[in-house]
Amino acid sequence: MQRACAAALLCCGTTIIKNPGHSNDDKAALDIIQKLGASIVEANGDLIINSEGVKPISDEVNCGESGLSIRMFTPIVALSDKTISINGSGSLLTRPMDVFDEVLPQLGVTIKSNKGKLPLDIKGPLMPKDIEIDGSLSSQFLTGMLMAFGSKAANVTIKVSDLKSKPYIDLTLNVMKAFGVEVENKKYSEFFFKLSGSSYKGTTYTVEGDWSGAAFLLVAGAIAGKIIVKGLDVFSTQADKKILEALIDCGCQLSIEPEQIEIGSALLKPFHFNATECPDLFPPLVALASYCKGKSVIEGTSRLTHKESNRAITLQEEFAKMGVQIDLQDDLMIVHGGAKLKSGTVHSRHDHRIAMACAVAALKAEGDVTIQEAEAINKSYPDFFEHLKIIGANVSL
Repeated sequence: MQRACAAALLCCGTTIIKNPGHSNDDKAALDIIQKLGASIVEANGDLIINSEGVKPISDEVNCGESGLSIRMFTPIVALSDKTISINGSGSLLTRPMDVFDEVLPQLGVTIKSNKGKLPLDIKGPLMPKDIEIDGSLSSQFLTGMLMAFGSKAANVTIKVSDLKSKPYIDLTLNVMKAFGVEVENKKYSEFFFKLSGSSYKGTTYTVEGDWSGAAFLLVAGAIAGKIIVKGLDVFSTQADKKILEALIDCGCQLSIEPEQIEIGSALLKPFHFNATECPDLFPPLVALASYCKGKSVIEGTSRLTHKESNRAITLQEEFAKMGVQIDLQDDLMIVHGGAKLKSGTVHSRHDHRIAMACAVAALKAEGDVTIQEAEAINKSYPDFFEHLKIIGANVSL
């Protein structure tokens, strides 16, 4: 949804977005593109977006708490020759943004940050040229660079070292292609923009169902099912589709069809999973591992430091309140599962995925589990608790 908003802004023309999201992150993206000159009309559940490219009508944009929006839209904001302040809220104010200080000046952009953190003051215009960037911290900044370059680059290459979360770049390239811009991907280490004139074109774009949110529903089915989940593309490039591998490995009942996924509970066994390319799966994986009898191992904890919370520590502390032991060892998370989870009170730490993970884990706990600051779910999945109710959970809001 957020990538489609960015592409719609970069078009000169009309885009229709079908199945639009309405999370706080989606609302932030829509607000940003309006501040940057796009007009948006809702009609019959669709969004009609008209744009003439980046032509800011405000000298400030706010990304809310969206890590993707801040990293993706900053290079897009830099396409303008106006000075624009980019800000955010909550945990985004403490997350590192110094990659912009290092890279954007190489492209003719003036930038002033708050010692590598928000707010950022940006003045372009960004001028694409051959450049090298470090992809180890986040793929989201590369997404922004790709999308910004796609509006005006010709015969230039972005070289990337140590790229993490490659599936998210596949998703970015697919959205760009849907809007008429093709980029040559050379083994995720070089991205080559061939010709000028292949700029973004207005289109009708249908937003895929979100595997990141659906992962929690699928785990709920494995713990307390049986349920049927519809609306997911089983051929998607989304990184979090990989949740299916863990579900298969743990031995739950699982039937995957193009139109739906049916999932039910069973005697669950421990699993070993590498989440380096899909770190957002850690919270639902921990909920799943809590019900797998034995030690489950999840690799990739180094990717969790700069999320809405330090998710490795947060998961360890909050799940301990429900009686689940989690060990952190180097880049590994070891979850001791299979014991009955206890009732109690946990805290979301203002992190949407922690709130959802605790809720799913609570489905088969000995008693009630209270989740403080549970409204954190609004960041990505505002309908989550209503959907839990639909599949039979006892939820009091």
